[in-house]
Order: sequence, then C-alpha cells, then structure tokens
Amino acid sequence: MSTAPLRLALVGLGNVGTGVAQVLMHQTDRICHRSGRTIQLQRVVVRDLAKPRELSLPRELLTDDWQAAVHDPNVDVVVELMGGIHPAREVVLAALAAGKDVVTANKALLCQCGDEIFAAARQSGRTVAFEAAVAGGVPIIAAVGQSLAGNQIQTIQAILNGTSNYILSQMLLEHQSYGDALGQAQQLGFAEADPTLDVDGTDAAQKLTLLVQLAFGTRVPVSQFHVSGIDCLDQKDIQYASSLGYTIKLLAQAKLVQQRLELSVRPTLVRQDRPIAQTHGPFNAILLEGDVVGPVWFSGRGAGQLPTASAVLADIIDLAIGRSQLTFRQFDLWGARPAFEVAPPSELTSRFYLRLSVEDRPHVMADVTHILGRHGISLASVIQPESPEVSGSDAVPIVPLIIMTHRTSVGALQAADAELEALASIKTPRVCLAVAG
Repeated sequence: MSTAPLRLALVGLGNVGTGVAQVLMHQTDRICHRSGRTIQLQRVVVRDLAKPRELSLPRELLTDDWQAAVHDPNVDVVVELMGGIHPAREVVLAALAAGKDVVTANKALLCQCGDEIFAAARQSGRTVAFEAAVAGGVPIIAAVGQSLAGNQIQTIQAILNGTSNYILSQMLLEHQSYGDALGQAQQLGFAEADPTLDVDGTDAAQKLTLLVQLAFGTRVPVSQFHVSGIDCLDQKDIQYASSLGYTIKLLAQAKLVQQRLELSVRPTLVRQDRPIAQTHGPFNAILLEGDVVGPVWFSGRGAGQLPTASAVLADIIDLAIGRSQLTFRQFDLWGARPAFEVAPPSELTSRFYLRLSVEDRPHVMADVTHILGRHGISLASVIQPESPEVSGSDAVPIVPLIIMTHRTSVGALQAADAELEALASIKTPRVCLAVAG
C-alpha cells in the first residue's frame, strides 16, 4: 500500500461537499490513522468563486474550471458531488479517461449512465466507488457487494427516501395533512423546494435499481416496474390503516420468485410490529434476506450533510487503503452476468387495502363484492363505518367502504377497478394500496 498522500479534487461544494471538506480539514489525524496515509484536498470546484461559504478554504484550492481540476496531474481521485446528469457525466468520464479513480453520490447519474461509466472504468483500469448513492450513511453498498457476497439475495424490502418517510411519520404521529407535513419537511431541510422526485417515488426507485444491479446482477430501468409515491396519499388512509394494525410506508421491494424478479416502489401497509413500520422521521431502513445468512437489517439516516459525507469518506478511505480497487475488479459489480427475467407489473401479487366512496343504499355492497369475486379477488375483511340517519331528504349519504383482500394480482385488481369505476354508486376517490407480505 502506498504511503504517499492521496490527493482529491472535490467537484461540488454544496451541502454534502461542504460536509466532506469539513471532516477532511478538521479530522485530519483520524482520517490519516484509518487510511494509513494523508488525504488532502488538492482542488475544490465550485460554480461561483465569489459566493460566501460557511466553510473557510484556502483561496488557491478553489476553481470554477472542472476540467482543470480533473486533468491536474497532482490529483489522484475525483469526488463528484454535483448531482444531476450534466455536467456530472462529463466530469466522471473525463476523470476516468485521465486515469483518476472516482467517488460519487449521484444515484441519478448511475441509474441513467451506469453501464457507460462502469465500462469506461474497466477500460481505463480505474475504480468507481458509490456508497453514498444509496441510503446516505447506511453502508448498504458495501454490505451487498462485499459482506453478503457469499449469498444470493432473495428479498430487498426498504425505505429508501428519508423525505417521504418524514412526511408519512408526521401524518401518522402528529395527524398532519400531507401539505402541512411537506411544508414542515421543507422548513427543516429534509425536502427540497421542488420535492417531486422524493414524493413521487422516483428517488427511491433509482436507488432500488442500483441495489438490484448489485444484488441480482440485473439492470432494470425505472420504467420497467411500478413506481408510485405519497403525493396523493390522504390522512384518512393513514388513520384507517392504523386502526387495522398497519403503518403506511413508501416501500421499495425486490423479490426473487421462481427465478423472476418482482420489483415495485409504492405506498404499502406494513404491520405495526415490524421494525420497518417503526422506522420514523428522516431515516432509511433496509431488510435483506440472503439464502445463506437469512434476514439482515440495516437502519440509519438516509440523507443529510454528515450522514452522506460519512459514506463518501468511507469510499475515499477504502481507495486510500486499496481495498476499493480490489473489490471493484474482483467482484466486477457492474459486469455482464446472466440477468434474471423481470416480471411484468400486472403479474405481481399482494394483499391489498381498498377504500371506496360508496352510496349508502341497498345492493351496493353486493355489486362491489360481485365484481371483485368475478375477478377472483377474495375478501379478508370489510368495514363500513355507520352513517347517520338522513330524514326528509333525497340525498344519499356517501360513506367509506374499507376492504382488505387476500393475495391477488395487480392485473386482476386493475380489471376489477375498471368495472367499479363504471358503477354510479361508487364515487371518487377510489384508493388502492398494497399490503406487505
């Protein structure tokens, strides 16, 4: 192992980049002791040199020219913390071509350009480390790629987005509306000004694709599996689920069923006594099941300056030691392997929670159960809260009808829903949520 200093170009000095730089500057002895060599900032790339910063850096380190930093012969590792696709893609590819190893926290980049980036790394004989791209400070990439390498992963069940989990926690524990919980998440810095990718499920889906690539050797674009978010979730369903003994979580799941992969990201009812249901606030939780080890549980902060910086620093130290290079080449994490077939979303099976808004009059229940029964959907329970008596009025009360089904397919439920929509006695909204097995 080399004892020469490892010199970094830090590209991006936003929230996470600032956290990385702070630790490198203030914990120099600790980092040196654990890596066996000095790790030093050689270049720091920013968009605006004149912008005031919370971190004081020597002026000579700063530049707004990423190409100069990437091609600096005194730089060994490029740490890409810009986010987004462009120019992050160009930065990473240029770094690899220039003979630099790369550390990145950019899950969107790896989802969209992972094949290209990892092929370029193999061609140049360099390493791409990306622990911080999934679950922030939770060391899940190392766990799947190294610690559980003797297993065939059978199941991934995870909360992978801290913003959505915080919002759902506030809706459950504080009885806040979705809008109020989102606003509070933004005030606390847990949600961006534009939270779309967090609340519509995209962020969790991108992270799931990376875990699936590692665990199953299969690249599955987000477009090939069901993705839905919490942005249309109603407080009523949070409370109805709770009364039934469940907590609603934005759950990312991948299962190996008869040699086919079943993937989804969607709001899901989870039994309240399960650890994943008890994971609240801006935390992530990941349950893996291997064919050798059985179930293994991970939990921790999935976002934020220092948790994500922790994962970035772990990758930097692994590169300094030489461990990451050996792992990257030996396990060929992004190499060509026989891929598992991916089950179409309509063939996924689950139990389901349904909330229908129905007219409180005779035969409506019979119409609903008849339609569900014709599509092979068996009912586990039916609850209709009592409606008040209405006298002297032609108005028909609209009441919620809460149905828990036995296991059925998404396709069967979709076909039944199309018929339910046509019934004049059923009004909007019609809510359908999966129930974790």
